[in-house]
Amino acid sequence: MLVRELMFLQLFRPGAAACVGDLFLPPPKIEPSRLYFFIWNIFDKGKMKLPGLIDPHVHLREPGAAHKEDWDTGTAAALAGGFTAVLTMPNTNPPIINAQSLAIAEQAASSKARCDYAHYLGAGPHNSHELAELAPRAAGLKMYLDNTYGPLRLDDMSLWMEHFARWPRGMPIVAHAESRTMAGGILLSALFDRPVHIAHVSLREEILLIRLAKEKGIKVTCEVAPHHLFLSTDDLPALGAGRGEVRPRLASPVDREALWANLEVIDCFATDHAPHTLEEKDSFNPPPGFPGLETALPLLLTAVSGGRLSLDDLVARMHINPRRIFSLPEQPETWVEVDPLAEWEIRAENMHTRCAWTPFDGWKVRGQVQRVVLRGREVYRLGENTDRGEIRASPGSGRNLRDIS
Repeated sequence: MLVRELMFLQLFRPGAAACVGDLFLPPPKIEPSRLYFFIWNIFDKGKMKLPGLIDPHVHLREPGAAHKEDWDTGTAAALAGGFTAVLTMPNTNPPIINAQSLAIAEQAASSKARCDYAHYLGAGPHNSHELAELAPRAAGLKMYLDNTYGPLRLDDMSLWMEHFARWPRGMPIVAHAESRTMAGGILLSALFDRPVHIAHVSLREEILLIRLAKEKGIKVTCEVAPHHLFLSTDDLPALGAGRGEVRPRLASPVDREALWANLEVIDCFATDHAPHTLEEKDSFNPPPGFPGLETALPLLLTAVSGGRLSLDDLVARMHINPRRIFSLPEQPETWVEVDPLAEWEIRAENMHTRCAWTPFDGWKVRGQVQRVVLRGREVYRLGENTDRGEIRASPGSGRNLRDIS
């Protein structure tokens, strides 16, 4: 047996750590009986098996903007990135704000999705009663309390209170909120004594406030996008004004380092996959957003390689915590085979997203998805001598997570 295979096997001895090259694999922080929920198997040639990843923050642009992305290409990108489930945002055209618009989105997904999924409902000024009735069919309620792409922003706090009061207590509320509006969302969580999940935290002041709220027992969870962990305002000159446009905006290096310093406060890594074409990004009025489904895992595995993150940290934030927070069903016989030592370069031409670009183009990373299996069927395989894989799942084979008991 190769030395590195012995090292990987060493990882699974209770309390054991291992080093493979310069990749530090710390000991699991859980009892041996629960190792199944972390890293569950070792393959030949040093490959490892992770649970199917869950992305709780994805924009697939259909209906209304399929030239950027649709359910076919977006879920293909998800599988290529190791995600077997995505929760998709409601700021489509039309936005998902009632039974009719939800049915349109459900039809598009059921005919095209290659991985599993669920839809958020968008909070509006006049739909708190109807959305409460639709809650069992939804991933959760999305409240846009700050600047965003689309028409769903809520500026009146009395409308926030209506949704907090009427949305079923067992279903998650996700808030797009920054700084002071985030503080307002956390206040409502405390006043109504119900959980709130803060999307794409990017600033030092935000993560410190969330830390304090958790310490006080307020029911708040949060997510951070990889682009806020790996990019900052220092990267804007190289990206260019349009291609660097995102919401929340790229923050300072101090803010970025504060996220890493408060990793234990972050519950989820969510891509906020928000594709736009290069023509749009390079235009006079560039829309905000980055694609992220195919780059998140290799970036984070590279952070594991560099010692900034443990495998426990990664799997907790990309599988265990999203499944718990959003009450998602198990996907049986589902896993992602990864080579944690593979060194390769992110190239836009190898991606499956329709927008065909990435702010990480040219980045050298360590860790690569080799295969993805969903419910016992191989749905993705990396090609021979190439960094572009083959999608083997058929359009429409993905399932609505809210239809799975």
